[in-house]
Amino acid sequence: MKTEHITVNTQSSIRIEGSKLVLYFDPFKIEQNVNDADIIFLTHDHYDHFSPEDIVKVAKADTIFVVPQKMKDMVQAFAKDEKHIVALAPGVVKEIGDLMIRTIPAYNTSLLKPFHKKSEGWIGYVIKMDNQRIYVSGDTDATEEALDMVKCDIAMVPIGGTYTMDAKKAADFVNKLRPEIAIPTHYGSIVGEVSDGEEFKKYVNKSINVVLKVRN
Repeated sequence: MKTEHITVNTQSSIRIEGSKLVLYFDPFKIEQNVNDADIIFLTHDHYDHFSPEDIVKVAKADTIFVVPQKMKDMVQAFAKDEKHIVALAPGVVKEIGDLMIRTIPAYNTSLLKPFHKKSEGWIGYVIKMDNQRIYVSGDTDATEEALDMVKCDIAMVPIGGTYTMDAKKAADFVNKLRPEIAIPTHYGSIVGEVSDGEEFKKYVNKSINVVLKVRN
C-alpha cells in the first residue's frame, strides 16, 4: 500500500493528496503559500493544531472546513460561507462528495493528563478516499471508542508523550487496531524526541509496516 501521497510536517500537520482532492489536517509550520486545500480538517483548538497563520497558507476560496462543533465560529473568518463549514460531533459519519468521514472521540483517559478532556468534543477522523481508509487520530490516548470504531488501512497516531500517548502506549494501541501501515506523529519538535519514531517502531508488531514521515 502506497504512502507517497501522505506528508507529515511538524507535529500533526498532515497533507494527503488524493486523485481528486487535497486534504490537510491541522496545518502547522507551513513554509510557503500553496493554497491548494480542498478540505481542511481540524482536530482541536490548541495552537499547534489550529494555526490561523498556517490556514491562510493552504486555504483557497472554496476550501471546506471540517471541524469539531466547538470550533465552528473559529473558522468562519477563513470560510467562503456557512456552507463551507462542516461542524461535527464525535461518533458520526458524514459524506462530502465521494469522501466518507467518520469522527472518532479524541481525549486523554487519565485525570493526571487533563489536556484534552472528553467533554470538549475533540475529534480524530477516519477518511475513506481512493480505496484507502486513513485514521488521523488527533491528540488522544488509546480510547475504548477508538478501538471499537476505527477500521483503517493506515493509522496516524501521536507518540510524543506528555499530552498524548508515548511511543510504547501508541504502539500497543496500533497493535490492537491492526492497520496495514502505521505513521507516527506529534513528536520530535514541541514534544518528544526524534528517536521516538524508532522507539515506536520497535514495539509495533512486525505485521504492521511503520513508515516514519515527521519533518522536524
